Amino acid sequence: MKDWVCIYTSQKLQEAEMMKGLLSFNEINNVVVNKQDSAYMFGEFEIYVNRDDVVKAKFVLKTNNQRTKNQK
Repeated sequence: MKDWVCIYTSQKLQEAEMMKGLLSFNEINNVVVNKQDSAYMFGEFEIYVNRDDVVKAKFVLKTNNQRTKNQK
């Protein structure tokens, strides 16, 4: 994973999977890495994207976050 960069972390798998789907919908290759301890269930899920897609991916996630806040 030399050319991959972590752009998002969450303690909730559902949240990480939703962000993964959003990135995939916008044609950004990504992968969720489970860094959670299996015995004690603490840790995080990390989303990695290719180094070339970092700016686009962060923009997509930020735009989605702003839309979500405006709907509340």
